[in-house]
Amino acid sequence: MAKLLTPDICVIGAGSGGLSVAAAAAAFGVDVVLIEKGKMGGDCLNYGCVPSKALLAAGKAAKQGQGSAAFGIHAGAAEISFSEANDHVRSVIAAIEPHDSQERFEGLGVTVLREHGQFTSPDCVSAGDHEIKARRFVIAAGSSALVPPIPGLDEVPYLINETLFNLRETPEHLGIIGGGPIGLEMAQAHRRLGAKVTVFEAQTALGKDDPELAGIVLDALKDEGIEILQETAVERVEKTGDGIAVTARNEAGDTVTQTVSHLLVATGRAPNVDSLGLEAAGVDFSKKGITVDKGLRTSNRKIYAIGDIAGGLQFTHVAGYQAGLVIRSILFRLPVSMDNDQVPWVTYTSPELGHVGLSEAAARDRFGDKVKVLTADYSGNDRAQAEAVTTGRLKLIAGPGGRLLGAEIVGAQAGEIINLLSLALSKKLKMKDLAGFIAPYPTLGELVRRAAISYYADMPKSGWLRFGIGILRKFG
Repeated sequence: MAKLLTPDICVIGAGSGGLSVAAAAAAFGVDVVLIEKGKMGGDCLNYGCVPSKALLAAGKAAKQGQGSAAFGIHAGAAEISFSEANDHVRSVIAAIEPHDSQERFEGLGVTVLREHGQFTSPDCVSAGDHEIKARRFVIAAGSSALVPPIPGLDEVPYLINETLFNLRETPEHLGIIGGGPIGLEMAQAHRRLGAKVTVFEAQTALGKDDPELAGIVLDALKDEGIEILQETAVERVEKTGDGIAVTARNEAGDTVTQTVSHLLVATGRAPNVDSLGLEAAGVDFSKKGITVDKGLRTSNRKIYAIGDIAGGLQFTHVAGYQAGLVIRSILFRLPVSMDNDQVPWVTYTSPELGHVGLSEAAARDRFGDKVKVLTADYSGNDRAQAEAVTTGRLKLIAGPGGRLLGAEIVGAQAGEIINLLSLALSKKLKMKDLAGFIAPYPTLGELVRRAAISYYADMPKSGWLRFGIGILRKFG
């Protein structure tokens, strides 16, 4: 007979969002049951953000080991051990694991069930030999790699993010289907660690970002020897004696065939909506994810959904942001509303590519000719010159009254600079605020001030201001 648990909150999924809800609720003394059928920490810790950034760091170290002619350092070819780079990935995961572990959360007072959770009714979840009837439920079951129906793909060995980081030897030639952030980050990491890399992108690589700034990233990757085939859709793959033959067709209608030793599928994510019993729970969903309102509630008002499974922007920090909203709603009965306009994202290639708020195109659609785009180039920044990282540009999107609507940046430490701009956006700051703060010299953060100051570039030409200054001078 199943054991009945009646917590205040039941969370399904121990990834970033689910762990954040469980920890926050437990901190307030609320009874929580957390259900996870796989690894604690979810995709981000085990197969996504953490291992990918660790491998990127290894690739960056390999690049630095070759020296830099700009500084007069000629080290030659670096000796690379791919297996040791993989060991670094494993060690990073191991270092973070205790923070997300079952033991830690049980120490916080959370009941953790390492079982598959499934709704059996609108107010009951079954997990192993337990039944959970809670006041509120939070579904945070995440997403999985989306594998497209390419003919022959099911007949060849291919990699996804869950298997990529198991490689112990450098791929001779890594083919990547998908030119989004994941595909291009892994392209650069593996290229720097010694692999030949070809990327196949059916549309435009980094298509969600500013085209001009994304182009700077693509040029940098091509300069490192990565072949990026845009507007080139993979039509079939097949096993050959030499590896895996990938046949694609470009926008001109020409057929392109490349034989690769390894194939990575990086074509996006699919929400894990299957086998959760969502029909029994009365929760509306589609292939895009669970349908939620601005407050992240589902069609069953007792049930919330957060993170990748709720559709929308699929980032770890979005799941964390949504977890905070759900806690405010469940515990304090406060009205909450998801605001996608404030969500930043970063592609961690070299150079990095960051975004927050409205893009230039979206801002012009909403505010027309009241939008000003202000720029500052890395080449005009003293710190960038000193460190020979002069490839890059910052764009500030200013709206009516000089309010910051969005920002785009490509270049060194773009992810760190976008933090400042994310805060500025959330606080509704204007160009006068960004032009007026004191940035230590020399830092890349001065790019923000330089761009913001350009908002006032025409002021010295104002006849009225010049007249006023003339009047004030007469008073001594």
